[in-house]
Amino acid sequence: MAAPDIVVTGIGAFSPLGINASDSWTALLAGRSGTRTLEYPWVQELGLSTHFAAQAHAEPAEHLDRIEAKRLDRAAQFALIATREAWADAGSPDVDPARLGVDWATGIGNLWTLLTAWDTLKEKGARRVPPMTVPMLMPNAAAAAIEMEFRARAGARTVVSACASSNEAIGNALDHLRLGYADVIIAGGTEACVHGLPLAAFGQMQALSKRNDAPELASRPYDSGRDGFVLGEGAAALILEREDHAKARGATIYARLLGGAVTSDAFHISAPDPDPGGSVPRTMRLALEDAGLTPEDVSHINAHATSTPVGDIAEYTSMRAVFGSHLDAIPVSATKAATGHLLGAAGAIEAVFTVTALRERIAPPTINLTDPDPEIPLDVVTAPRALPTGEVIALSNSFGFGGHNAVTVFATA
Repeated sequence: MAAPDIVVTGIGAFSPLGINASDSWTALLAGRSGTRTLEYPWVQELGLSTHFAAQAHAEPAEHLDRIEAKRLDRAAQFALIATREAWADAGSPDVDPARLGVDWATGIGNLWTLLTAWDTLKEKGARRVPPMTVPMLMPNAAAAAIEMEFRARAGARTVVSACASSNEAIGNALDHLRLGYADVIIAGGTEACVHGLPLAAFGQMQALSKRNDAPELASRPYDSGRDGFVLGEGAAALILEREDHAKARGATIYARLLGGAVTSDAFHISAPDPDPGGSVPRTMRLALEDAGLTPEDVSHINAHATSTPVGDIAEYTSMRAVFGSHLDAIPVSATKAATGHLLGAAGAIEAVFTVTALRERIAPPTINLTDPDPEIPLDVVTAPRALPTGEVIALSNSFGFGGHNAVTVFATA
């Protein structure tokens, strides 16, 4: 029996560019940056080398009721807001709870709850640690909040694979729908790590940009002047559905999810595998094979492109190994230039942008590219560009610490 076709019927986002998917997309097309200087006394007190980040466009607690905000970590707050938007956008599907699942993701998890509780324990003692600490800090807290909100009983899974997490979760949802575990799955990811500890730790790794004088220009994928990534936060969600189920209820179909693949480098905990025949290009090939496509079918790529000196070149080398000369004809968008790097939520927000690009037939721009690196000869989209008529195939790439690689393949509806 042939596997069912899987489609996207709803999207949601709470990002550095906007409080919903529409606003985030509008800001992305306008070339805005979500990066700004952090206005916290601890930035100077802790002696951080990077004084900026791509914070969420608004405080999530302002978009939840008081009890919800109190019982959810910041990451789970982002997740619930984005999912509510995606669910409403999909027309609030009338689906049997036993046929509704959740495939969610995070890279680091509910860091604020953990570290705040630790500070409370040290400063005020055990009796002052909030009783909801464990349910709030566990990595699957966001998936649990979503599952309970929408009565999803076909499983609520959480992937933790660094910056590949949410793209892997989307791929898992594709498999779970194909295998018949559910008719509808809420997929996505969340991250809330704009905190002194990750900023200090990434800074010690020399991974973050230090462009403190012009933070909005700091994330600059493919630019010769790139000096590291920008830490971001937020969440994004997609409603994925069997096509027959979506059509039966008259849903609007935004795009099709054709394939996905996950591999691991088995090479290094933080450095990408430099082998052009290694796991990263193999992930792209496997994703295309899963979709029943060839490299020549691809018309658009939303690249991982974190703005690190080594990472951008490694991804380019892998893309060149897969696409050969056809890569010169593929418009490439690097949207982290605008959003910063949302770590475990990066694949989800970039999937939302990829789906929207296909729906609107517009490739979004890569901002801050003023001096293209000659070692990365790509057709980088620097202003909104029309995508071709007819069927358009797009790849969304995500790669993470630990050598985790995840690629998904989308197509126009």
